[in-house]
Order: sequence, then structure tokens, then C-alpha cells
Amino acid sequence: MKRILLFSFLLLITMLFSRAVAVTGTNTTDKAEVKVSVFDIDVTPPIGYKMPYGTMVNSYDMGLRAKGMVLQGAGQPIVLVAFDWIGIKNECEDAFKAAIASAAGTVPERVAVHVIHQHDAPYANNMKDSFVLSVVQRLETAVKNSLAKAVPVTHIGLGAAEVYKVASTRRPIGPDGKIVAPRYTSCSDSALRAQPEGLIDPMLSTVSFWNEDKPVAILNYYASHPQSYYKLGIACPDFPGIARFMRQLAIPDALNIYFTGAGANVGAGKYNDGSHEMRGILAGRLADGMKRAWENTKRFPVAASGIKWTVEPVALPLDSARSSKGTLWQRYKDGKKFDLQCLALNNARILFMPGELFVEYQLAAKKMRPDLFVAMAAYSDLGPGYIPTAEAFAQGGGYEETVSNVTPAAEAVLMKAISKLLDAKK
Repeated sequence: MKRILLFSFLLLITMLFSRAVAVTGTNTTDKAEVKVSVFDIDVTPPIGYKMPYGTMVNSYDMGLRAKGMVLQGAGQPIVLVAFDWIGIKNECEDAFKAAIASAAGTVPERVAVHVIHQHDAPYANNMKDSFVLSVVQRLETAVKNSLAKAVPVTHIGLGAAEVYKVASTRRPIGPDGKIVAPRYTSCSDSALRAQPEGLIDPMLSTVSFWNEDKPVAILNYYASHPQSYYKLGIACPDFPGIARFMRQLAIPDALNIYFTGAGANVGAGKYNDGSHEMRGILAGRLADGMKRAWENTKRFPVAASGIKWTVEPVALPLDSARSSKGTLWQRYKDGKKFDLQCLALNNARILFMPGELFVEYQLAAKKMRPDLFVAMAAYSDLGPGYIPTAEAFAQGGGYEETVSNVTPAAEAVLMKAISKLLDAKK
């Protein structure tokens, strides 16, 4: 039976990808009704499931979730979803997008699948994994069922606020321009914690969808690794999931969704000594930033003509020494590209990016269009792993550049694509 289900599923993927589709065209007018539906499912693995950092031995008070929304009315539906998982990559990313697209009545290119990147969590990299396959099927059902509960969207809300004492660079730089030592998401070394906060994006961005004066969905974007501590064999949404739940309690009638921004070289290490008490403290600080961004939110009327979805496929240059024997390299040889996606909402732009991006990409995107409200979600297809800047490869002493699957040339490719998506002036 499982083989039949798997074969049917793969056949569906083949059919979807073989269709000739229009990705960016909307063909909408102000008369088209904009609607949003939301979905939220449990994606906690069972006891005995092997996660990257330990076999599942027990459940946390809070399970792992996949939360998302379907935006209708601006051409083919647009679907956004964020998982409390460490990663989804390669053919698994394709499978999730294809299944969701089928359920929503759209195409895979108009689906953004991201992870928050908590570490006591599953990593979807094999479609023969029965648990992953079951999640795909349940998610497909949840997306399809949500459509009947779609509500009109009359306004969007935009807000931002600084988050205090959460993010810090994982790569503190010394006077010689080199890495002092890696400062990871938790750090027991008091001397490393005393190093400056370093380069981060301190701002949390909030985008909300409203039916008149009632919020329907609230999307938060913040750039930092999401770990407080891990390797316990207990699947946990960590401090971003707890912060999200706190905000869900505060605004219970709107689905709160969280996306991790370009935080590959950012973590809580300066402010997190790894003690278990810090999980709640970091969650409270992040929730406080969410709260203030919400309080700073300004609402604007929105029509279908103010919504646009754009896709820019790119071929990332791979490091053959690390990638030449894996699935990623074969996909590269087969011409598989990574989709960079952009959702335009009036004067707001939300970028959806692959891999573990360095924060410099997010800061550069905001600098390209200071006239716009720009937010970024990273951690979609994690096939390329870390995506440093070209400069980072030459700094020495860091961790990220030593395990990255891309070359320094990736920076130019991504910056050009980001500029194109944002329609930035040269």
C-alpha cells in the first residue's frame, strides 16, 4: 500500500512539473476579491524517530507545527508555509511544493516552503521516509480544506521593532579582520560572550492580513538561528515557537506564523550561556519584539492589483569538492535551479530565499530599496547549506564557510537576483 501511495505521489509530481505554467502573470483587476485562508498542523515525529541530533525519546509540552496561509485573488493562489523543522531539501522540497500546489489549485513556483531551523526536529531529505510522506499527505489535506474557510482581505498591516538581547554575530571579528573564534547559538565562554554583538539585523518585521478591522494572519520575520539548547531527543519548537505561542495567546483569532530570516551567521551566543532557563528568557525577548512590531503596525487598503508574485530562478555555483558525489550535484548537472521568490503587497516586498543565508544578504536587500518595506525569509530548500558572502570565505577561522556547498561566486548571483526581484536601480 505504501509503495502504491508513493508511486501515485511521484506520478502527481511528474504531471505537475511537466505542465507549462505562467508564474508571474496575475491578470487581475481591482474588482477581483482578495481572500486568505490559514492552516496549521502538528508535524511532531513519533517516539523512536531518528532526528539529526538524536532519536526522539519524548515529547515537549509544545509540539512542532507547520503553519501557513493561502492568498487568493491575485492570479493563481500563493501559498506560504513555515515548518518547525531543521530542514527540507532537494526532492523533498519539490514534493512538498507540488503537493501543496495541487491542493491549492496553483503551481509549485507560487508556493514558498520554509523551515524555522530548530535543531531538535526532523530533517526532510528522503521521500522514502514514511513520516515525511505522511506529513506531505496531511498538509495537502489541510491546505485543501482551508480554502472553504477563506475570508476577504481588505487591508494589510506593516510593522517593525527592534529585538533586544537575542541576536549576535556567530563570527566575531578581531582587529586583524579575522574571526576571533566561532560564537555559536549558545556559548559558555565568557570571553567570547563579551565580544561585541557584531553585524546583525536587529529589526523584526511583521506583515498582517486583515478583514476590515479583524486580523486573519500575522507573519513575523527575524534573522537569527533559533536554538537555545538541543540534543535532548525531545522535539521542540525552541524559543521562536514559544514566542509565537505567546503571541497566539495575545491575538487568538489570527494565525501567527514565524519565518527565520537570513540568520546563518547570527545566533543568540552573546546572550545565551546554554543554561536551560535561557530558553524562556529568549522567548520572552523575542515575543516582546513581536508585540512592539504589532503595536507599531499601520494598516493600508489592498486590492488585487497591488499584489504581485515574482520568481527568479538561479543556478548557484557549487563547490565540487563538497558536492560532487551527492544529490545536490546531480540536480545541478540536470539543470535544477533554486527559486528566489518575492511577494509584493503595495509598497512592501517579502523575499523568500533558499539555504542558510548570511545576514548581509538581508541587509543589502533593505539597502537596495529604502523606499520600501522589505522583509526576508531564508531557509527554504536547504540543499546548498550555508551561503556565505564572498568576503566570509577569506576571513578564516569560521565554521560556516568550511561546510558550505557553494563557492564565493554565489554572492554575485544572489545579489543580482535580489536586485532584479526588488526592481532596484543600478
